[in-house]
Amino acid sequence: MSFRARALLTVVLAVGISPLAAPATGAPAPAPVAAPTATPAAADRGTEVVSRTVSFNLTNTGHSLLSCPADNKAYPVRARLVGPRQKVLGYVGSTRMNVLVHDAGTGGWFWSLRQHPAYDYATQLGRQGELSVVLDRLGYDKSPLANGRSTCLDAQAHMLHQVVQHLFSGIYDFTQGGFTPPHASSVVVHGHGTGGAIAQLEAARYDDVAGLVLMSWAGSNASQLAVDQARQQTSACLTGSGYAAYGASRAAFQRLLFASAPAAVRRTATAQRNATPCGDVTSLASTLLSSVLTAGQVEAPVLLMSGSKDARVRRDATQDTAASFRNSEKVTTRVIAGAGSALPLEKSAPRTRAAVLRWLRAL
Repeated sequence: MSFRARALLTVVLAVGISPLAAPATGAPAPAPVAAPTATPAAADRGTEVVSRTVSFNLTNTGHSLLSCPADNKAYPVRARLVGPRQKVLGYVGSTRMNVLVHDAGTGGWFWSLRQHPAYDYATQLGRQGELSVVLDRLGYDKSPLANGRSTCLDAQAHMLHQVVQHLFSGIYDFTQGGFTPPHASSVVVHGHGTGGAIAQLEAARYDDVAGLVLMSWAGSNASQLAVDQARQQTSACLTGSGYAAYGASRAAFQRLLFASAPAAVRRTATAQRNATPCGDVTSLASTLLSSVLTAGQVEAPVLLMSGSKDARVRRDATQDTAASFRNSEKVTTRVIAGAGSALPLEKSAPRTRAAVLRWLRAL
């Protein structure tokens, strides 16, 4: 058995769920490295960045052969369009759109921490001309789900596919105002943690994205801390709760995500942390298996990013993970020195954004 196969088996067994069981009820060598709102800094640079809430009508259903507890019902899933005013309001025709997919335990706020503008990933990308769709996945914040057991990560991947297709067709709506939403000429998906797994599965199955930015997604190369966290959430879900905390305490949450983020950023993020739907938790093992088995089907360019102090990813993981995308047009790896898992919120956030922007401009 190869090292990669042994590592995958170890993680799946440690989580404590058979990848085929139905739940009961998240290369090259690395280089170190509401109303519309506008930021004053953006105005100073001649690019007014605005934010508008939009809604997608999505069906909560999985497309995998593996068992998935999704309820097959339609739900409004909310997001925010963040970017230059002309692009957000659809005045420039079709344009590239970046879909930002959050991890377990966080939310759309992870990508747009408006209380701290220097760490607002979506707005900062908007200042450079990029248009982003900041999702609240089903079960999080403005996309509530009463029963956390009624979805799963496979369904999350299929809902992401629906979002991508709706962006191409323009079949989604502003929640306020009479504007026609912009159409995508191409879509790049950015995923963090479990959001990276969702993004990878979508790209492998449907081949409809122009690129993948995967942050702190290790596949079968999760650290022991990440494995222990998955086990804790699984135990909580098996005792009857529909949702499970990500991190047993505020301190544990911060340990999982941060290495260098300013104290004020950590406090703001921790105050907004979300519990994880148990359907997502109990489908993690099967999703891990699917992501490893399908990585070779991804043809779009991939940017793999991690922090050198990422507590959730094994130190030797980058090359192994990159090698799994054997059919990708191009795989680029970046390790941000001194950063933890939450790359957009660490002190090195400007370096993270610069690396992403260079990669996007080369597509």
